[in-house]
Amino acid sequence: MIGGRILDSSRLIAFATQASVYAAALVWTSVQENIVLVLPSTSVAAAWSGLEDKHRPVLEVLLRLPTAVVDELTTARARTVGDLAAGDLEAAHAATCALERGWALVTGEPDRYRPFGGGLAIEELP
Repeated sequence: MIGGRILDSSRLIAFATQASVYAAALVWTSVQENIVLVLPSTSVAAAWSGLEDKHRPVLEVLLRLPTAVVDELTTARARTVGDLAAGDLEAAHAATCALERGWALVTGEPDRYRPFGGGLAIEELP
């Protein structure tokens, strides 16, 4: 069975800025161990907008890794996310990805995900 993790913008930014050795370890371990990293497109957009230009090439590297899968916000996906959203569309998109796959959502902001209930597995990563 293939396993994986969902990364939100807080961890994408932490990886791109090299602010967290834990985020870097997770990404490089995913490559070595073939662990899928799902990157919600709304999280990618939020991270991109929050990064200085000098850090964007690092995010580009992550997006091109063989274990990275961008979950696109298609029309059907937008409806699902919209049904779950409580005003935070990025968090709702990440939560949807995690809930549908049964995978943990890796974040530095676990309080953002409390409104989505106890069925959501959260891994807080500094």
